[in-house]
Amino acid sequence: MSCNIGAMLPLRLLPPLVLLAMIACSTGKDAMQADLILTNGDIWTGDPETPWAQAVAISGARITAVGATNQILAASRPETQVIDLQGKFVMPGFIDNHVHFLEGGFSLLGINLREAKDEKEFAQLIGARAARLSKGEWITGGNWDHESWPSQRLPTRWLIDSVTPDTPVFVNRLDGHMALANSYALNLAKITRHTPDPPGGQIVRDHRGEPTGLLRDAAMDLVSRLIPEPSEEKRTNAALAAIQEAARLGVTSVNTMCSQADVALFRKLFQDGKLTVRIYAFTPLPELDKSHEGSDEEREIQGSDDFVRVGGVKGFMDGSLGSTTAWFYEPYLDDPDSTGLPAAMCFPEGNMRRLIESAIERDQHVAIHAIGDRANEELLDIYESILRDEGSMKDRRFRIEHAQHLAPKSLGRFRSLGVIASMQPYHLIDDGRWAGKRIGPERLKTTYAFRSLLDNGAVVTFGSDWPVAPLNPLLGVYAAVTRRTLDEKNPGGWIPDQKITVEQALTCYTRSNAYAMFAEDVLGVIRPGWLADIIVLSESPFKVDPVNIKAIRVVQTIVGGRVVF
Repeated sequence: MSCNIGAMLPLRLLPPLVLLAMIACSTGKDAMQADLILTNGDIWTGDPETPWAQAVAISGARITAVGATNQILAASRPETQVIDLQGKFVMPGFIDNHVHFLEGGFSLLGINLREAKDEKEFAQLIGARAARLSKGEWITGGNWDHESWPSQRLPTRWLIDSVTPDTPVFVNRLDGHMALANSYALNLAKITRHTPDPPGGQIVRDHRGEPTGLLRDAAMDLVSRLIPEPSEEKRTNAALAAIQEAARLGVTSVNTMCSQADVALFRKLFQDGKLTVRIYAFTPLPELDKSHEGSDEEREIQGSDDFVRVGGVKGFMDGSLGSTTAWFYEPYLDDPDSTGLPAAMCFPEGNMRRLIESAIERDQHVAIHAIGDRANEELLDIYESILRDEGSMKDRRFRIEHAQHLAPKSLGRFRSLGVIASMQPYHLIDDGRWAGKRIGPERLKTTYAFRSLLDNGAVVTFGSDWPVAPLNPLLGVYAAVTRRTLDEKNPGGWIPDQKITVEQALTCYTRSNAYAMFAEDVLGVIRPGWLADIIVLSESPFKVDPVNIKAIRVVQTIVGGRVVF
């Protein structure tokens, strides 16, 4: 066979056997002199053409060969590191489609209210933290969930005022769309019974009209803008904690919703050799003009194999189901006067389309949060009108972040418009404990509609929304495959018609995510020429009982050919 075979074709178009033959012809070249070889594995490549293999050869940051153990060992040299996998399961590194990476790091270092079993423990945890702080020092973060308490009552400022007389408190619900401020913080923000609700937000009030301390969506800004920015040292420590957590859990790339300052921090950590997870960053849509100041070189979108890329911008159509701010056509069953809240970016009318058009003029990747059925359908309308008016073949890959509760007519529109459904499956086993009381059985039929979207040909990608949910992707795979709610009340699956297979779930976490970040030519599969982002698991998700997928551990994480865990 000629060693020039395939010389005129891009690498991604060549069949794997041809690639292997090309590599075999290159024995004397650097490409064949592997630095690392994994042998005797149960390797799911994620490549539809050759989904299974035994061994992988890696040179530098890239994969050079995939195949049988005896073939791949031919690429070794005396100094090659050879790892005998002893039959362990291997797959492409997990890609998370939606995280708040720095906030996730802070959550590892800060107060954790998610585990509070009731209102009393919630107040005790806050009081204990306040006792360790200096007067006037803020308590933030938290990620509390009142739906996990026996009472399921929302907390109020009066619950925590007595234990925080000199401490401003602003702790968010786990979905990030509602937060509780104590009286100290409300006074700092000058929020009284006479303060009007801002567009896209709500100051929750009691029967007397007094603010309870709960602020929803845009109203949260009234307090959050007063919170001092953390020091650079604290930000760095949070980032390092997040990086370590990603490596531990086999997450090799993240799509993170973050600030320009966060991007600068990630780049510095990369320059210092401390970044071991690839960053695809989405910065706030309303800050588009500010975020693109600077030189042409600073604005340039990097190549898909770079560690830190500013991919695009993220906006909001609505809030969340748990905070009753997701935007629906019909009212909430447990709040019949409300259909939710359009986000502040939707005001004045037409503003969201204007913002999106401004983003695509700068060739930015657009990702918009939408939870309720009306928010999703209105956003699909905007995307469709822009694509129609643009009248070009430009590959926009518009994204809808979360796409949780869809109108039946929306299901086919994702495929027809080429819109990516960027979803987070762990949310469904959390929300499934109580979502029915919010929206009822009919709307539940198209809630977290993974199978319906895939059957309609949509590109579906998976992630965590960390720290709203755990970063661990195997919990997401478990959720998508079993749909067993956290309260164990749905052993056969919550809305079981929407279950998907293990292979579909893994694809949503790998190859589909690579496509969703314009990196399908370098990430998401184990294939010669692709970046060597690979993980080893303690067991195969294909072979264990699906209910045990959540117990699988990551044994080894390799990023760019380097073992990082």
